[in-house]
Amino acid sequence: MEMPIFSLRLQWWVLLVNLVICISSQTLESLSSTPNFGNETDKLALLTIKNYLVDVPNGVMSSWNDSLHFCHWQGVTCSRRRQRVTALRLEGQSLAGSLPPIGNLTFLRELVLSNNNLQGSIPTDIGLLRRMQHLNLSTNSLQGEIPIELTNCSNLKTVDLTRNNLTGQIPLHVGHMLKLLLLWLGANDLTGVVPFTLGNLSSLQHLSVAYNHLEGNIPHELGRLKSLKYLYLDVNNLSGMIPPSLYNWSSAIEFFVSGNILSGNFTPNMRFNFPQLCKFGIAGNQFTGVIPDTLSNISGLEHLDLGNNYLTGQVPDSLGVLKDLYCLRLVNLQANNFRGVLPISIVNRSTHLEKLIIGDNKISGSIPKEIGNLISLTVFSAMRNNLTGVIPTSIGKLQNLRVFELNWNRLSGLLPSTLGNSSQLYYLDMGYNNLEGNIPTSLRNCQNMEILFLDHNKLNGSVPENVIDHFNQLRSLYLQQNTFTGSLPADFGQLKNLNQLLVSDNNLSGEIPRELGSCSVLEYLDVARNSFQGNTPLSFSSLRGIQILDLSCNNLSGMIPKELQHLSALLSLNLSYNYLEGEVPSGGVFKNVSGISITGNKKLCGGIPQLQLPACSDVESAKHGKGKHLSTKIVIAIRFTGVSCLAFIVASVLRYGRKKAVMKSSSTFLRYGYLRVSYKEHLKATSGFAYSNLIGMGSFGSVYKGILSRGERPVAVKVLNLQQRGAAKSFTAECKVLRNIQHRNLLRIITSCSSVDNKGCDFKALVFEFMPNGNLDSWLHHESRNLSFRQRLDIAIDVANALDYLHHQCQTPIVHGDLKPSNVLLDDDMVAYVGDFGLAKLIPEATEISSSDQTSSALLMGSIGYVAPEYGIGGSMWPQGDMYSYGILLLEMLTGKRPTEHMFSDGLSLHSFSKMALPERVMEIADSNLVGESGEAINNIANHGDMESRMQHCLASIARIGVACSEESHGDRMDIKDVVMELNIIKEVFLGVGIHGERHIRMQLPAEGTSQLGGD
Repeated sequence: MEMPIFSLRLQWWVLLVNLVICISSQTLESLSSTPNFGNETDKLALLTIKNYLVDVPNGVMSSWNDSLHFCHWQGVTCSRRRQRVTALRLEGQSLAGSLPPIGNLTFLRELVLSNNNLQGSIPTDIGLLRRMQHLNLSTNSLQGEIPIELTNCSNLKTVDLTRNNLTGQIPLHVGHMLKLLLLWLGANDLTGVVPFTLGNLSSLQHLSVAYNHLEGNIPHELGRLKSLKYLYLDVNNLSGMIPPSLYNWSSAIEFFVSGNILSGNFTPNMRFNFPQLCKFGIAGNQFTGVIPDTLSNISGLEHLDLGNNYLTGQVPDSLGVLKDLYCLRLVNLQANNFRGVLPISIVNRSTHLEKLIIGDNKISGSIPKEIGNLISLTVFSAMRNNLTGVIPTSIGKLQNLRVFELNWNRLSGLLPSTLGNSSQLYYLDMGYNNLEGNIPTSLRNCQNMEILFLDHNKLNGSVPENVIDHFNQLRSLYLQQNTFTGSLPADFGQLKNLNQLLVSDNNLSGEIPRELGSCSVLEYLDVARNSFQGNTPLSFSSLRGIQILDLSCNNLSGMIPKELQHLSALLSLNLSYNYLEGEVPSGGVFKNVSGISITGNKKLCGGIPQLQLPACSDVESAKHGKGKHLSTKIVIAIRFTGVSCLAFIVASVLRYGRKKAVMKSSSTFLRYGYLRVSYKEHLKATSGFAYSNLIGMGSFGSVYKGILSRGERPVAVKVLNLQQRGAAKSFTAECKVLRNIQHRNLLRIITSCSSVDNKGCDFKALVFEFMPNGNLDSWLHHESRNLSFRQRLDIAIDVANALDYLHHQCQTPIVHGDLKPSNVLLDDDMVAYVGDFGLAKLIPEATEISSSDQTSSALLMGSIGYVAPEYGIGGSMWPQGDMYSYGILLLEMLTGKRPTEHMFSDGLSLHSFSKMALPERVMEIADSNLVGESGEAINNIANHGDMESRMQHCLASIARIGVACSEESHGDRMDIKDVVMELNIIKEVFLGVGIHGERHIRMQLPAEGTSQLGGD
């Protein structure tokens, strides 16, 4: 009985085991027929990502649904065996939204979401992706800090976070990511230092932290990176010297540290061990010394950028041996001082050279005809040098030329007709030279032309419509300050991309073409100081983007179109000195008294009360009543043309019965239209030179407010104190100068008087137009008055224009000799006028001061604090002396401090005080009214970019100009022509209208084709 029972039990156990095996096999079979265990987590993670991201309609994520297995969703890659997500690539899909938690994709090895519109921060759980090797989140709008958790991803080989808005510091733990080959963090808002721990990344080949706000030194530990080939540290605030170990960097291919405040002295035989280097850029720093000859030993060098430093000497001939060099940039906006001529070796041998940029130096001589050998040249910029002679016709051999800049030189002759052979030209700048003749018709071949600057030359003839109208892509056309005649072509209206048109200061006539109203994107139109006539085109009401419109100093008539008040973008409208009449509109720009100028239009009425115009009803009644006899008067209009537009209207009633009395009167007209005013009339005009009429006192006399017997407008009478030594000489000098000059920013003289007073003593006086807003000094240093940044900048430009006229545009150059704030007068519209020419001197040739000139005068000229140092040791008067005074005046306007304040002692001056603050601390020295300004100045900045940053940039630029003008050595001071241009650029940057900005900004950008961010 026992055996059967045992056998039965054994059978039950065998049956149970077989059942378990059967169930297990079925389970395994079932599991093998479904996805691998765990990949459902990946699907859920992807759906979470989809919920966080905003896709365009029918975009990349439209395939992310149950109709497809998630491994087949667009942008998703899975492993074959386990079906786990290993890559997610959604670059350039216009995705918005933010990054969700992503740590559940634990098998992810590649994450690429670049070139989208993602915002928010990088999720910290990204540190869970231990298998990840490639991360690219570049070109988005990500914010916040780089999460330190990212450094847990020890298998990462490439990290690209460029072009975002990331802040904070670069984590020190980045030095633990030992497998990194590429680290790109450029174009963010990162602060702090370059981590020394980067020196641990022995495999690193690419490193970019460019375009951030990093400070401190370049860590010498970077010299340990023997595999590093590409290093981009440019455009930060790095200081100190380049570590010597980096000059012995044998693996280097590209090396950029431009745009920092690095320093160091270069010597001719400096050693560079860069056997593989192709691109080298150190521009925009504070390096001194010379260009080392040893650079020519880097035989493979293709791109060399040394600009914006303090390098001196000549451009070495040895650079001509660099056969592969395609870009040479020595341009400098601050202080490079290269001299000599352009080395023939460069233009003879470097046939591969694509970019030759040598502007802002002192290179002289002519452009060698061998320039035509550079057949690969696409960019040739030699602006702001001392080049002379003609532009060689061989320039026509450069058929690949796209950018050609020779502005601000001394070139003469004709524009060569061979320019038309360079049919790829899109940027041509020949402004500020002495070029003559017509615009060559061959230029019509350059149909890609976008920027054409021919301003400030001596070009003549008509503006050729059969050339300009071929430039369908033209955006900026500058023809001002030439001698063009004839009409403005109506075909200009076909230039649909035209943004800026400047034709002021020519001899153009006819009507302003109404077709210009079709230039829908036009922002800046300046036709001032010509002889245009007719009405203001009503079609201008279609210029919806117009910001600056200057029609002043022409012969325009009729009414101001009321439609102009509806131009919402219009910031500045100048209609001065025309023959406009009727009611002034009161809306739009006409509501802002500082935004419009209507001076010199005597028949205007109405408008806002601040304009102080008569009511239109009064003007209308005058036409029918009392004003009738005006038609019997003879009106003599004397119109001075050129760079200024001054209209003196003189009326006299010539009646037979009074003819004899008029001829005997002491108030008859002198030659040149000036009145003769007697001593008695001066006495009466000023109420006996009453103290209540005293408005100022100077070194040689007093100035009184008065009204002459035949005038209604007040005048300023300067009475010389002839007891003061030098007063009589001052009177003679001032008369001699003033009879030869006419400019919109020079104080207008009405007459002079040399007679005797009631006691028989000599009496000498000068009568000027009265300036109701007093002088600049009273605005800078008066508690109840304040000048906005915009007003200060406009005044600085006005004064600079006056000096430019005196130094460069008069037939005989003139030195003012006593420029200071009290000699800068302000009219109703806060336009500045330079006055007091008592120390002025006419100079036969305004050349550089020679050594023999230094002791030609023993007298101190000018005012303490503003007088140039060389005058104190007997130096002669030269334009450079005015430049010193102007520099001090500019710094005083910036800081609100006089150069004679007590703080400036023991070697500290207003010049050195300002120089030490450049560039980072300029806000600390600026007038407190400017730093805290939140009114007109800030509101006038275009609504884009960081306003505070732009204000700081403008203030720093002005400080830099003031310092450059007031250098102790006269030879180091800026020329007033450069000052005028730079100040106008600052104004354009401040207003955001880009009048000359393209000339300035384009040269600041990274060279075309060069990846200085490391992200392209």
